Amino acid sequence: MWPTVLLLALLVATDAATIKACSSRPSDPGQPGATPSPGPGGDTFVTDDSVRFRVETVATNLSIPWSMAFAPDGRLFVTERPGRVRILNLTTRATELALTVDDVRAEGEGGLLGLALDPAFAQNGFVYLYYTATVAGGGINRVVRYREVANRLAERVVLLDGIPASAIHDGGRLRFGPDGLLYVTAGDAANTSLAQDLASLAGKILRINRDGTTPRDNPFGSPVWSYGHRNPQGVDWHPATGEMWESEHGNVGNDEINVIEAGVNYGWPRIEAAATLPGMQTPVAFYAPSIAPSGASFYRGQRFPAFVDNFFVATLRGSHILRVRTSGRTLVSQERLLDDRFGRIRDVVSGPDGLIYFCTSNNDGRGSVSNGDDRIARLVPDRGQS
Repeated sequence: MWPTVLLLALLVATDAATIKACSSRPSDPGQPGATPSPGPGGDTFVTDDSVRFRVETVATNLSIPWSMAFAPDGRLFVTERPGRVRILNLTTRATELALTVDDVRAEGEGGLLGLALDPAFAQNGFVYLYYTATVAGGGINRVVRYREVANRLAERVVLLDGIPASAIHDGGRLRFGPDGLLYVTAGDAANTSLAQDLASLAGKILRINRDGTTPRDNPFGSPVWSYGHRNPQGVDWHPATGEMWESEHGNVGNDEINVIEAGVNYGWPRIEAAATLPGMQTPVAFYAPSIAPSGASFYRGQRFPAFVDNFFVATLRGSHILRVRTSGRTLVSQERLLDDRFGRIRDVVSGPDGLIYFCTSNNDGRGSVSNGDDRIARLVPDRGQS
């Protein structure tokens, strides 16, 4: 039972076209998209409010994809946790290996995680990555920037270093806000005390300029934007209100959705879920048993009018996409999409074509691997809904 919110239906689908590999580098261990995935392609699914859609697979045989971001020209950039960045051309059905990160520490939940493209990407080609780096004595998380030219990433610059890392709770999401600044989610790195320590970057949401410097209006004179987080993995801004929404892994259950404000303490490890203490913010929703929420995005397209301004959250243990309809900060309704159809789902984004894209994470050691995993797929309106 989910204590604070009403859950609604579960529905959705599988399969269709595949992107074929067009080139690779010697360090590329496989050929994504070489094997079409099986399944009941063509199935139609209907949401609680009668939205009809199906699911098309656009890439298969990926290795633990973690984050996705679209370029202005429609290319899809994808990170794979073992340390690779791939670029998918959805028009030509080709994929390119753009980068292999040599010093990545891909152990446990660490590795190459977040990815974001500069708001001025069409002019400067900047690509930002969050990854766990191998250093003396273990690992550390850092934010780096590359420049993309002809489907290759080069000109590496380290923007933010020294974010505590661990085999668990590395956070890792990157997202540019409406203010043009880069937001970074950092987990507590399995040390709960760090989330309340303003001298540490762990257990925080961070905010930096595009060159890695600290914005003058940050609340603590450091990259820290908000604190008291356990393992935040999804952030996006409501298209109508401009408020920042976040998804976060709880302890034993008690996963959270929060509305994030500058300088606010979100309580971990002193409070979670419905617990309260003065000076600490409670979530707008929490979930027990755990759904393990990961990447999250508001829908901004036109192909699904009923989805406009809905908040979509990828879930790992939940094995579904959570669709949340809101009124202000109140959750009006929730619905499970793709429930147990694709396994663990790591990220979900709204594409420039008005479709909703997601990637699975079944090869991460915690899922059940199916033929073609891991994959990227998209929700497509059924006939009469486009």
